[in-house]
Amino acid sequence: MQHSHTTNAAHRLDRLPISKFHRTTLVAVAFAYFFEFADINTFAITAPVIREQWGVGVNHVAYVTSLSFVGMFFGAVVAGGLADRFGRKRTLTATTLWFTVWSFACVFAWDMWSLGVFRVLTSAGLSAMTVVAVVYISELFPSAKRGKFQAYAIVIGICGTPATNLIASFVVPLSDWSWRLVYLWGSLGVFFLFFVRRLVESPQWLESRGRHEEAEAVLARIEAGARAEHGELPEPRVPRPESPVVKPGLGMLKEKKFLFPTLVLSVLWITQTIGFFGYSSWAPTLLAAEGVSVEDSIFYVALTTVGAPLGSFLAAMVTDRFERKWCLVVFGLVIAATGLMYGLTFTPVLIVVFGFLVNLFERGYTALAYAYSPELFDTRGRSLGTSIAYGLGRLSNAVGPLMIAGIYNGIGYEAVFMFIAGTWTLGAVVLAVFGPATRRRRLAAEAAAKENPEAVPAGS
Repeated sequence: MQHSHTTNAAHRLDRLPISKFHRTTLVAVAFAYFFEFADINTFAITAPVIREQWGVGVNHVAYVTSLSFVGMFFGAVVAGGLADRFGRKRTLTATTLWFTVWSFACVFAWDMWSLGVFRVLTSAGLSAMTVVAVVYISELFPSAKRGKFQAYAIVIGICGTPATNLIASFVVPLSDWSWRLVYLWGSLGVFFLFFVRRLVESPQWLESRGRHEEAEAVLARIEAGARAEHGELPEPRVPRPESPVVKPGLGMLKEKKFLFPTLVLSVLWITQTIGFFGYSSWAPTLLAAEGVSVEDSIFYVALTTVGAPLGSFLAAMVTDRFERKWCLVVFGLVIAATGLMYGLTFTPVLIVVFGFLVNLFERGYTALAYAYSPELFDTRGRSLGTSIAYGLGRLSNAVGPLMIAGIYNGIGYEAVFMFIAGTWTLGAVVLAVFGPATRRRRLAAEAAAKENPEAVPAGS
C-alpha cells in the first residue's frame, strides 16, 4: 500500500491488464461519441427542408454553420477549464447532458433564429464533451494500450453518422414537421446517465489536486476488480516525489513546456478541421455544381463514408505499434494526395474510390490525433492544453467555409482541392519538424512496469 501522499496513480494504472472496468468505461465513452457523431450532422441533413419551409436563404444556413464552430471553440475551452477544476467524470456528464438538452430544444424551434441559437449551444456541448472524453480515456487506460482504445471508442461512435443519415432519410419525408424528429434522435444521448454510476473519477486528476485518499479509494477498487479477473498484479513502479499541487488555469500558457505542445497541436487541429470539413461539407455541393446530378452526388458521398469506421479501425491497428507522430504525418500526406486526386477526377468510380480513401485516412487521422494530443501534457495541463488546441481548430472552421467559397468562386473547382491538399500537407510538415515523439516514453513505462518495479519512472 502506498503512503497517502504518494498515490502513484499513473504507474498503478499502467500495469493493469484490460478488465471489466476498462470495457465499461469504453462503452460509456463510445455511447457519448455515438450521439456526438449523430448530432454533429443533424443541421446539415435538415437544412434543405427547413430552407423550403421557412423560406430562408443559403446565407442563413452558412451563418448558423459558422457560428456553430465558434460555439465549439468556446465549448472546448470552457470544458477544458472545468475538467481541470471539477474533475473529468463530472464534466463529461455535464457536457453530454448539455448537448442533449439543446438538441431536444431544437425539436421545438419556431424559426431560423431560434434554431440557430439552439444549434450553437448544442455545438458548444459537442466539442466540450469530445475534449473531456479524450482526456478521460487517456488518463484511465494503460499508456501502452491507450491509443488503441481511443480508436475503438471512435469506431463505435462514428457509426452515429450513418445511423443518423439512415434515420433522417426515413423520417424527414414523412410530413412537414417530421424533420424535427432528427433532433429528437440527437437528444437520446441523455441515456448516458445510465452509465454514470459505473464510471470513476480519474485517479490522476484526484492526485493532481492533492485528493490522495479519494484517488487511493478509486485505484484500490479498480485493482480489486482486475485481481478478481486476472489474478495477482505486478508491483507498480516506485512513485516519484510528489510535485506541489498547482492551480490549473490560463496562466500556464506562460510555461514553455505547456505553450510549445499547445502551439503544435493547434496547427494539427486547425489543418485537420479545415481539411476535413473542406472535403466533407463541400464534396456534394461542388460535385453537383460541376454537373453531377444531386442524387448521384449524395449517393457517391454516402458510399465514400463507408471508409470512416474502417479508418478508425486502421488507426487502432497502428497507433500503439508505431510512433504516433509519424503515423499522423503519413496519414496526413496520404489524405492530401488522395484528396487532390478526388478533386481532379470526374469518373464516378474514381470519385468513389478516392473519396473512400479520403474518409478512411481522415477518420484514422482523427483517432490518432485524439490519442496523441493529451500525451503531450502532464496531468495538470492536459485538459486545458488539449481543449485550447482542439477549440482553435474548431474556431478556424468559422472562416474555413468562407475561404473555400471564395477560392471556388474566384479560381475554380480544382483550386479548392489544391487548397485543401495544401492544408493537410502543412499540418504534416509542422508535425514532422516540431511534433514531440511519445512512443519511447510509453514503451519505457511499459517495460519498467513489467520488469523492474523499482525502476525510476521515465516521465509518464
